[in-house]
Amino acid sequence: MERILGIDPGLRLTGFGIVERHAAGRIVYVASGVIRVPDGELPARLATIFSQLREVIAEYRPASAAIERVFVNVNPQTTLLLGQARGAAICAAATAGLAVAEFTPMQIKQAVVGYGRATKQQVQAMVVQLLGLPGTPSKDAADALACAACQAQSMTLVETLVAGAASHAVPSVLARRGARVRRGRLVHS
Repeated sequence: MERILGIDPGLRLTGFGIVERHAAGRIVYVASGVIRVPDGELPARLATIFSQLREVIAEYRPASAAIERVFVNVNPQTTLLLGQARGAAICAAATAGLAVAEFTPMQIKQAVVGYGRATKQQVQAMVVQLLGLPGTPSKDAADALACAACQAQSMTLVETLVAGAASHAVPSVLARRGARVRRGRLVHS
């Protein structure tokens, strides 16, 4: 069993989600929420993200973290600010000794929904179904849970591939997992 912290960074709302990865790739919900960042000067806002994520890490003790990569927005200033929020979140995880994986929004959606251009509502619905939640988390918390689930699936796949490589059975291991290699990329069938 391994706990994974997923982070959906933002300067107003930073979502977090924690899942446990159990044997055979089963993913179990632990916690989720949103850090509400008050208006004010940028350094104070970044400090809020950093300190509150450190509190989440101290409380739930994840073994690793996953964070969404910044996509280039129409407004370069917005992209820069989001990158700074992301940096504060990465620093919170890194200074706590966590390895941090990074995934694009498309990779996360592909892993959770099966379609890289899924809507936020589709991500929310699949997170509810995947984790057996009694209610629907906020969009930011759902995105963070999806990021953690993406990391859990990635870790399970790597372990499966390593085990398959040891037995020289990588293609059949991939096929059993519903994946194959196409144009040098791993894709789900």
